[in-house]
Amino acid sequence: MSDSQNQSGHGNKKENSKSDHHNEAGMWAFLFSMAFVFAFFIYIVAIHPGIDLKENIHAPVVETQSAADEDVDVSKVAEPWVANDDMVKHGKKLFAQNCAMCHGAEGKGDGPAGQALNPPPRNLVEGPWKKGGGFVGWYTVVTEGLPGTSMAAYGHLKSVDRWALVQFIDSITNAKVKEDPKKVAEFAKSAK
Repeated sequence: MSDSQNQSGHGNKKENSKSDHHNEAGMWAFLFSMAFVFAFFIYIVAIHPGIDLKENIHAPVVETQSAADEDVDVSKVAEPWVANDDMVKHGKKLFAQNCAMCHGAEGKGDGPAGQALNPPPRNLVEGPWKKGGGFVGWYTVVTEGLPGTSMAAYGHLKSVDRWALVQFIDSITNAKVKEDPKKVAEFAKSAK
């Protein structure tokens, strides 16, 4: 073999083994860091109790269904805007499903989701009303919502369900509005 072969690293194996060595300190550092990462991962996943962020989230209280709150079939009610106990019962059920998160279980505007809203949800027990109140005003708000507030539109609900909500609101409010039943019927027949 010539000198040029030895200089280029193509010489005999004995010379190659002496000159071809790896970074032994780097290998130990790599192995130590991998062992540390693995041990840290096991500690976090299996041993550490976690961090308490002190988020006291309470699930809403769900009342059990009693005989008085059983499902009511309102599909056959011909005039859902006329006072009817079955409509109020159905409205109470719909209110619990759709409205209580913001307006509260009793309609006082103190629901868990409503606490962060600005403006806060309406206290349906005390009023006052932005759209005049009464069956026509409440039905309009339930259907279209209130622009500039967090009151969403519930026009996707069937008309009879929206009337049930209106009748339930009428059953809990102290701020009742006197309306001419003929005007309410006229409005109801033309309402979507």
